Amino acid sequence: MTEQKQFEEIVARFVELKDTSELMMDLAYSSLLLNSRELAEEVERLEEYMDKLHTDFELLALNSDFKPEEASGFLGLIRLGVATEKIADAAAEMAEVVLRGIEPHPILKLTIKEAEETVTQACVSADSLLAEKTLKEARVHEETGMWILAIKRSEKTLRPKGDSKIQSGDILIASGYAEGVPDFKKLASPKETCSIE
Repeated sequence: MTEQKQFEEIVARFVELKDTSELMMDLAYSSLLLNSRELAEEVERLEEYMDKLHTDFELLALNSDFKPEEASGFLGLIRLGVATEKIADAAAEMAEVVLRGIEPHPILKLTIKEAEETVTQACVSADSLLAEKTLKEARVHEETGMWILAIKRSEKTLRPKGDSKIQSGDILIASGYAEGVPDFKKLASPKETCSIE
């Protein structure tokens, strides 16, 4: 592998670490505020994935063929990798509160009770208007009032961006007002041909 390719691979791994830790924090806060076991379980699953990502990232950086004068730059990058791991661990600790069934603080409990929001998920079927559109093109929020929190694709959970393309078989995790859930599910799977395992 050329030095340039190694550098690009290290950068790509770091970006995945950063994006995954940010996604975990979003899901962990949502799991607490919405008292959602489902989201907390997803954070827990991502924490295991994050451990592997972090180890692979460090091994790749440490086994690279960079010159000694470039090593100090990589030391900083490795430290940033450790910081993303700490963020992921903190998100997992937040989700653990929900998973252990610990009673929320009275203020948080009141907030949850007063909230009209809910969290749901839907599988995107091949006949969905969402399939092969970017999130920006799909206009899910405008159509249903639901915000996409995450996209589960096979074993990966992706942090959604405007240019993220929705694929048939994707599971969309969304939050919003409860009355938007039926419209959201119908938009994702018009004939209910796609189910979540």
